[in-house]
Parts: sequence; C-alpha cells; structure tokens
Amino acid sequence: MARNQENATIIYHPEEVTGKQTISINKMKKLNSFILVAFAAVVLMATGCSNNESAKESKPANAKTTKNVENLPNYRYVDLDSILNKYNLAKDYNEEMLRMQNNMESAAKRHENKIQNFASTMQNKMQNNGYLSEASYRQDEQTIANMQNEAQRNIASLQNNFQAAAMRGQQAVMDSITAFIKDYNKNRGYDAIFQKASTLYINPDLDITDEVVEGLNARYNKVNKK
Repeated sequence: MARNQENATIIYHPEEVTGKQTISINKMKKLNSFILVAFAAVVLMATGCSNNESAKESKPANAKTTKNVENLPNYRYVDLDSILNKYNLAKDYNEEMLRMQNNMESAAKRHENKIQNFASTMQNKMQNNGYLSEASYRQDEQTIANMQNEAQRNIASLQNNFQAAAMRGQQAVMDSITAFIKDYNKNRGYDAIFQKASTLYINPDLDITDEVVEGLNARYNKVNKK
C-alpha cells in the first residue's frame, strides 16, 4: 500500500450523496404552495334550481355592472388561489409539507457532512502514510461507498413519503372544498359556480370567495374544537 499512498487521491463528489433527490428538494423551494399547482385548473360546478327566472337572462354587452342581485345572472365564481391561501385546512397541510421538506434537507445535509468528514479522514491517512495495507484502504473505500448508498436510500424514502403526503393533502383539501360548495349551493340554487382562473372576464359582483372562505373555516374550526 505504501507505494500507492503518495499518488492516491480520493475522488469524492458531494452531489453523489443525494443524487437526483437533492435536486428535487431544491426545486421544491420554488413552490409557494403544494396545493396551488394541483388545483390551478379546477372548476367547481354546483347545479341547483333557480327561483328567480329573470336572473337567468343574459345582460346586454353594454350594460353597467350593478350590485343589485335581481339583475345578476344565476351563477357565481370563486378565486381558488385566494381560498387556498386563506382556508385553514389548506394552510395546515402546507405547513406540514414545509416541515417534511425541511426534514429532507436536514437529512441530506447530515449525510453529506458525515461522508465529507470520512473522506477527509481518508485523505489525511493517505497523506500521512496511515494505511498500512492495501486491504485497509479498500475497506475504507467500501465504507464510504456504503455511506453514499445509505444516504440515497434514506432520502429517496423521505421523498416518497413527501410525495404521498402531498397527494393526500391535495385530495383532502379538494374534497373538502367540493363538498362545501355543494352544501353551500343547496340553499342558493345557483346554476353554476365557476373558478375565476377559468374565465377571461367575469363581473366582480358575482364573486363569492370571501363568503366561501368564511364558511369553510367556520366548519373546519368547529370540527377541530371537538
């Protein structure tokens, strides 16, 4: 082993510790909310019977907007991004995902530091003729390879858990909003409730976002107090 120590160099790439998983973690930082992307194209529809036939008539193109309910068509819209930012259930899931993301990043950093420290130890041993045999050097080489493999498996597992939790959260929030919209519309009888993002223009007087958010949070907070 002595004949190889002076010229030997440890090749260590920190990016090998976490591989594609670390790249994915960094990309996650660009997301403001895990739910917003999943719901970006959702249109919430709720059908019902209208008790006001005149409300179904289309408004003239040059008609002025008015807050007189009798002059409004029998549909409404919500700003889904606003709902997701204000709905406590969505905010709670978002906080959970941020915690899981932080845990992944911390785990990746721990693995990286551990491997870097071991690599430095190997480098020092080589520079100071600390390896008495080829076998002892090969053993440390295998150890650092095992550490890298363990790091990749651990972070892959954390990322799979993150993705599964994100899917559950998205589905739970979507189901909650959809169920509330249906119950909400039973007493209003709107022909449809649209998402604002699906329209090019819609009369602001038809916005029921704040009312829906208030109802969602009232129901969610009531359940949490039980």
